[in-house]
Amino acid sequence: MGEAINDITTAAGAISNYGEFIKNTMEKKMKVEIWSDIMCPFCYIGKRKFEAALVLFPQRDSIEVVWHSFQLDPSITYQPEKDAYTYVAELKGQTREWSVKIHESVILTAKSVGLEYNFDKVKITNSFDAHRVIQLAKKYNLTDKIEERFFKAYFTEGALMSDHGTLVRLATEVGIDKQEVQNVLSTNLYAEEVRKDGEEAQHIGANGVPFFVMDRKYAVSGAQDPNVFLETLTKSFDGWKLNTPT
Repeated sequence: MGEAINDITTAAGAISNYGEFIKNTMEKKMKVEIWSDIMCPFCYIGKRKFEAALVLFPQRDSIEVVWHSFQLDPSITYQPEKDAYTYVAELKGQTREWSVKIHESVILTAKSVGLEYNFDKVKITNSFDAHRVIQLAKKYNLTDKIEERFFKAYFTEGALMSDHGTLVRLATEVGIDKQEVQNVLSTNLYAEEVRKDGEEAQHIGANGVPFFVMDRKYAVSGAQDPNVFLETLTKSFDGWKLNTPT
């Protein structure tokens, strides 16, 4: 799942947005950015482990979480004849039986953090439009809720996450206007934002997800133990506090 903690000060410095820094400083909140794909099993697990760490973090009310789009495979298409087991087996040149066994550990890990994974129900498809709806959710500060709903729909319920009707239904469940979601999906709105998130991930060294960046200085790669997140939150927040006017 990658390195636990990285100092990304140099990479972040090349792409830092001074306006965003000033905005965050004025609001007195440290930013934690999360690059994620709703079709990544470790991203949902990583979300739960990060949340567990945040509960234990005394200054959690001074943390702003920002979700970013990342596609594990931008070229993937809807493959109705395959579930996750078959897809991964073919991708790795292995048997379905091998794939089922490999996924067992992921299912157990998910269960350990209270999640139910049904890989036999998972529908292989492209997540681009789902990410566009997530970008829309930022407008209403609903990204955490929609990420949660999309993850559950994909891994537990077996929803087709490229189907526009499904995306509209799920988005309205978290409080986004139906007509606005339909308008996004019938146009190219937020497509550029999704692509920019992916490009930015490459710039800061995120070759996989989940990837958590704290105050643009430290990163946690993968679904690490809550203690790793807590350690990095503490280290990042201490530095942020020193540089934040009171």
